[in-house]
Amino acid sequence: MKEYLSRHGVNFEEKDISVDEKAMEELCRRNGGLAAVPTLIVDGQVIVGFDENRLKKVLH
Repeated sequence: MKEYLSRHGVNFEEKDISVDEKAMEELCRRNGGLAAVPTLIVDGQVIVGFDENRLKKVLH
């Protein structure tokens, strides 16, 4: 997902939930209690996993 975002000029913030407890809490809160990665949040929309079609829709 990072490569896709970079290739399309999308700025993003990466958070490592294995070392950042607050990031883990935020992820679980936004993801219905699940710690699924990768998770991308765009304008409040949560995208779990790499879904290129959905990414295209929310980014363009």
